Amino acid sequence: MSDALASLYPGPGASKRVPISLALLALIALACVLGPMVSPHPYDRVYPDYVFADPSLAPHPTAGEAKGAIEDIARRMGASIASLRQDRRALNVTLIGERPIDARDLRVFERSDVFAAPRVEASEGEGRRLTLDIPLQRNLFLFGTDANGRDLLTRTLIAGRVSLAVGLLASFVAIVIGVAYGAIAGFAGGGVDAVMMRIVEILYALPFIFFVIVLVMVFGRNFALIFVAIGAVEWLDMARLARGQTLSLKQREYVVAARALGVTPAAIIWRHILPNASGPIIAFLTLLAPRAILLESLISFLGLGVEEPLSSWGVLIADGARNIQGAIHLLIVPAAFLGATLAALQSLGQGLQQSFAEGFGGRAPNQPAPPE
Repeated sequence: MSDALASLYPGPGASKRVPISLALLALIALACVLGPMVSPHPYDRVYPDYVFADPSLAPHPTAGEAKGAIEDIARRMGASIASLRQDRRALNVTLIGERPIDARDLRVFERSDVFAAPRVEASEGEGRRLTLDIPLQRNLFLFGTDANGRDLLTRTLIAGRVSLAVGLLASFVAIVIGVAYGAIAGFAGGGVDAVMMRIVEILYALPFIFFVIVLVMVFGRNFALIFVAIGAVEWLDMARLARGQTLSLKQREYVVAARALGVTPAAIIWRHILPNASGPIIAFLTLLAPRAILLESLISFLGLGVEEPLSSWGVLIADGARNIQGAIHLLIVPAAFLGATLAALQSLGQGLQQSFAEGFGGRAPNQPAPPE
């Protein structure tokens, strides 16, 4: 156990990589968890007046957007604009209609994303000429909006919850099933080991996408299906790693002594094998999470993942690819979040592997130290 713990202590080469990767992952996770709670825009709120809005640090509406919105509303009311004056908080407009303008028609302003309820300042000609003071609704879209007018920042953070949850849960399934399966196969050895590993090789031969399509056809698209599909594949590599570590560790003196004392195989695996194999298993686990996230993104990109209104980074990237010519920010924003997460996890895994190797002085974890 002490060897495994010492191997995880960051060596000189990994002293910077591991904390930086952990800090970036913590920042992304906190943003995905807390961001939607403080965002002024619900992830499923549609803003019809702000479809494909560009990323901006300035709040909407702009002068052009407000002018276009009031012209559209006036046209639908059958009126024309006689005068228009705008400041940062309100719009003062005079409407002229061929017939009296019904006060009930003014409710259209309240249904707009640009304006609030108007106030009638003056009415002339039996209601054919109205002067209105219309407050502006200020909305900030830092990352712009999508094809339905939904805030891209909030949707990206919500999608991050789904993608990160898939990565963590799929990795948990892989470590539970894979480590148990591999440790049993490696400790049993002989025919049991041969049969168990042939099963692993058969599962390796199954095409992943075909397997997902079959599951979708049988059970339909749902969130749990993603965990089943990814978990059914990702534990195989973990099983082979755990088996290799067990085959090496079961020849060590303390394992031989435990067997001679009559300790049960389950106790030997739990007390001696797994603690000393924890170093490479933990390092590989950090490399397994980005693979699971990438697989989920692939499934969602092909249209087999989560359904609306939920989203994932793969779904957002697919939407961005379809609108790349007119709204490239729809592709850049989720791709940047996905790339940063995968890079941080990959860097963390490589840092832990390097720490593990340096903890044993550059030799294999179960190789004896050279004689002095």
